[in-house]
Amino acid sequence: MPLINVKMTHEDGGATKEQKEQLAKGITELFASIFNRGASSAVVIIEEVPTDNYAIGGQTVTQIRAKKD
Repeated sequence: MPLINVKMTHEDGGATKEQKEQLAKGITELFASIFNRGASSAVVIIEEVPTDNYAIGGQTVTQIRAKKD
């Protein structure tokens, strides 16, 4: 059983339920198409990471984005 893990930053209230459903459906269909496997076996996990918990080059994404404003 394939396990597909999507990690993305949680911003502006995060992804909506509908967006997550569309993302899971699209990823599942793409996986099934590329690997010629049944979509019913694919598990998609969506994790939203707060920008304070995600750092690039030693700075959190929150800090990096604050500098751009």
